[in-house]
Amino acid sequence: MADADANSLDATILTRDAALLKDTVREAGALAQSMFRTELKKWIKGASSPVSEADIAVNDLLEARLRAATPDYGWLSEESADDATRLSRRLTWVVDPIDGTRNYLGGHDEWCVSVALVDCATPVLAAVFAPSSDEFFFAVRGQGTTLNGKAVQATSGSELDFSRVAGPKPLVERLKPSLGEITLHRRIGSLALRLCRVAHGALDAAFAGGNSHDWDLAAADLIVQEADGRMSDLSGDPILYNRREVAHGVLVAAGRDRHASIVAHFRNRPLA
Repeated sequence: MADADANSLDATILTRDAALLKDTVREAGALAQSMFRTELKKWIKGASSPVSEADIAVNDLLEARLRAATPDYGWLSEESADDATRLSRRLTWVVDPIDGTRNYLGGHDEWCVSVALVDCATPVLAAVFAPSSDEFFFAVRGQGTTLNGKAVQATSGSELDFSRVAGPKPLVERLKPSLGEITLHRRIGSLALRLCRVAHGALDAAFAGGNSHDWDLAAADLIVQEADGRMSDLSGDPILYNRREVAHGVLVAAGRDRHASIVAHFRNRPLA
């Protein structure tokens, strides 16, 4: 790898990997769609996380395509055994083959393939593809976010319309100015899609409850950031990826001004 300087990624490499990522995620999405609403082998991993042969097939395709083309990069995927050598690699693919597996197995449309390329703990390329709704989000660091090839931006302003906020209701209720009832946006079972909906203004803000992971977040993070939004923990600190610990606490994504307002609120009223 030939860097322009010690701290920046060579533009030629970024362009090459962007094309690779687009093609590969589209292919992976097509494979997932071809297996959607079919009879699949499925099981539970860990305490309660569903997984199916579709998750594994999509993961295998992504790994075969991406790692063959970039053998020196690290690999972190929800459906692969963690390889600690990723910690010594500057560039690492961070992958969720099917984000929203419960939706996928239930025959519901809101699931996606989510892949990011992380450079020194920060995402520089991102693709989130929801084949069932034909939504392809793509972002390159410093070049903006597109949805199906058209530039998009998060909504401006700092006011809160709770019907345009998605996330765990007990958490979001901490933002309300009174004891009155609030009605949130309907639940979005794919966390990556929930966050990406901020990037094109379908939502004003989205929250992630505790225990999300790098693979749920990295691609959506860049997609929101490049759409003039912000995504962080509730103290406003940026999210760092490809560390030894890949789980994260409560997070918020929103347009720049609204994000600042939400972070200020929680700084004054921190979660217990």
